[in-house]
Amino acid sequence: MMPDLDEYKWIVPDFIWELEEHIDLEKLIKAIPDADELAKLLPDFDKIGESFTSLKGLFSPGYNLVSEVIGASDLLLLLGSPGETAFRATDQGYDNDKQYKKGLLGELILLQQQIQQHEEETRRAAGQYNMGSSQQKRKVSDKEKVDQLQEELLRTQKSLIDMYSEVLDILSDYDASYNTQDHLPRVVVVGDQSAGKTSVLEMIAQARIFPRGSGEMMTRSPVKVTLSEGPHHVALFKDSSREFDLTKEEDLAALRHEIEIRMRNSVKEGCTVSTETISLSVKGPGLQRMVLVDLPGVISTVTSGMAPDTKETIFSISKAYMQNPNAIILCIQDGSVDAERSIVTDLVSQMDPQGKRTIFVLTKVDLAEKNVASPSRIQQIIEGKLFPMKALGYFAVVTGKGNSSESIESIKEYEEEFFQNSKLLKTCMLKAHQVTTKNLSLAVSDCFWKMVRESVEQQADAFKATRFNLETEWKNNYPRLRELDRNELFEKAKNEILDEVISLTQVTPKHWEEILQKTLWERVSTHVIENIYLPAAQTMNSGTFNTTVDIKLKQWTDKQLPNKAVEVAWETLQEEFSRFMTEQKGKEHDDIFDKLKQAVKEESIKRHKWNERAEDSLRVIQHNALEDRSISDKQQWDAAIHFMEETLQSRLKDTESVIEDMVGPDWKKRWLYWIGRTKEQNIRNETKNELEKLIKCNEEHAAYLANDEVTTVRKNLEARGITVDPCLIKDTWHQIYRRYFLKTALNHCNLCRRGFYYYQRHFVDSELECNDIVLFWRIQRMLAITANTLRQQLTNTEVRRLEKNVKEVLEDFAEDNEKKVKLLTGKRVQLAEDLSKYLLYSVLELA
Repeated sequence: MMPDLDEYKWIVPDFIWELEEHIDLEKLIKAIPDADELAKLLPDFDKIGESFTSLKGLFSPGYNLVSEVIGASDLLLLLGSPGETAFRATDQGYDNDKQYKKGLLGELILLQQQIQQHEEETRRAAGQYNMGSSQQKRKVSDKEKVDQLQEELLRTQKSLIDMYSEVLDILSDYDASYNTQDHLPRVVVVGDQSAGKTSVLEMIAQARIFPRGSGEMMTRSPVKVTLSEGPHHVALFKDSSREFDLTKEEDLAALRHEIEIRMRNSVKEGCTVSTETISLSVKGPGLQRMVLVDLPGVISTVTSGMAPDTKETIFSISKAYMQNPNAIILCIQDGSVDAERSIVTDLVSQMDPQGKRTIFVLTKVDLAEKNVASPSRIQQIIEGKLFPMKALGYFAVVTGKGNSSESIESIKEYEEEFFQNSKLLKTCMLKAHQVTTKNLSLAVSDCFWKMVRESVEQQADAFKATRFNLETEWKNNYPRLRELDRNELFEKAKNEILDEVISLTQVTPKHWEEILQKTLWERVSTHVIENIYLPAAQTMNSGTFNTTVDIKLKQWTDKQLPNKAVEVAWETLQEEFSRFMTEQKGKEHDDIFDKLKQAVKEESIKRHKWNERAEDSLRVIQHNALEDRSISDKQQWDAAIHFMEETLQSRLKDTESVIEDMVGPDWKKRWLYWIGRTKEQNIRNETKNELEKLIKCNEEHAAYLANDEVTTVRKNLEARGITVDPCLIKDTWHQIYRRYFLKTALNHCNLCRRGFYYYQRHFVDSELECNDIVLFWRIQRMLAITANTLRQQLTNTEVRRLEKNVKEVLEDFAEDNEKKVKLLTGKRVQLAEDLSKYLLYSVLELA
């Protein structure tokens, strides 16, 4: 007589709707006391249990709700009672029901209070409710209710085993050999080649998931299979989202093909087997939850086509997995061949001499019963008397009928039928709990979870102590820093780098243009002075000067200037980018990122390519700027004069320095600092004095010495006992004349300050000609226009392209663990990595 709560089903948990099929709620309401009395009784669960003994009769026959609710807890398997055996073949019985009934009753009491509360809310909302309207009750078929409840329960059950498997995958990155820190349990399946190892695993997984071959080695790398219960029988790989439906033959074939491809791809050239692990998850109804690792079969002889070290490699792989002190060794022995031919039993006895974690499985028992003359020999194997090894348990199974295309269901039926009729059971040579893969699966799962519980408890204290030591060391060395492992540090550095790249967009246009103009002039000033201005200025008249300037500017613009400007812009962008990347931010600067930032900067710059069309457009702009000779106002005229004076004074200073190095210090420095001249400097000084006389005699002397003038200077020096070479005279003349010319040009600049009026009249009726001022104005204007154009290209295009390159480099580095290990190094990183590793164990311990 419960109300119709369809409108409020979003409030009430789903499983409440399913209780009506299994619980007589009317009797339950009458049997449960009022809420006030329940509140007094809740702290004493023993009294509540005594007050509700009548609840046992309220459950429908054939449905054990207590058992289902209890089965929803992963911790029951993980934290079972110490006295339970590791080889249960049946579910928990009345003892478990009695042990957890108190907790269930407490939940039912709370549910009853919720039902009453929702009933009152429904009456208030509806006004009047027809209590007898059975047609409005929720109708769900028995099958749908069972599926819903089972799916809800399995949502919790699958979480622990999946998380455990993921932890094993993560730990394998830290320790691929499984023998240093990773001592977490797993079931290691080992056996001789073709002993039925893969068939046993397929029977446990209830699907033909592995590729098969007649006598050929098929398992070429370790395969980690995580089994868990689920509503659908599916399989999927760790690194793939595709689900393979194991109930469909085409999906099974695709899965086998994918496993075979992955195995072959994992094998390096020149090898037969690989140490790389393939991770696979299999879910399905009735599957026992555990993690199994199928290893390549142990061989005694290396055949043709195999690598010479195949046998040793398989032995080393098997030992690496079996030497884990918490690994459960599932030793597979072919019952159809002579026991003396077995290799794997010797290997297992070496790794587990006491047999405390070994489970022995005898396969192909049907063939053994037919072929072995003495059945007692099988009994000796199962009892552990024939092989020189000990085991925790012994099992006999049948995993095939001789046909690889047989389904798992038909093999299970054949196995059960065989053991029902087997003389081995009838004569008590084998015990019932030692046969069938079903009992084997239950036993292995039971042993696995018991080992998980024990190993986690054993390692918990050691992990806590180690983590405490690491945390203490961290607090003492890095008290104000968070514990960031290498991946977290990389993410932090990535954000900083992207912020610094974005800072490029905040650079002002004025700053860009100033630095571009300054840098470009530094690069081209030598060419302008030496190849354009000086040759033109040494001509006889203004017409020749302007013609020479125009020709040389055109040649320069066509061939060199645009390319040089783009180089300057690219280098300026690099310098600004480097400045932001390497600029220390005071106390906030973290030098742990310096190597990474440097690598990102270099790789990003290496990948960056300037727009190829930039030079063509820039050439046109520069050519037009240099052709313009119209100075519009006096301010521009004065700016050009100032620009020319700065340039000439800088050149004059450099020339004075060169002459001083040639002739040595003057009398003042020699007197004050007691510095003398060398013999060569004395010769240079005498030569300089002779050449200065020539200039004084002819102030309009040409830039080059005539041969007779060179001879005259040489003979004058020889008359004073100084022998000089004509080349030395010419070299000295070049610097002496250059200094004289620059001083003359500076004087001319001073005269041209008042020349703007004459420039407007095209220097008509004037002895003053300032064509060199016009040249420097043209150069100055070209620099300003070029800087403006380059700045636009930088801010509109190149900065964004560089930012894109930086993001691509960071993405590539994020996927390259070796690169991160190389670039993020130091004690702090290693300590954080260790802390992160031990955090994984802490998470597992909590689970």
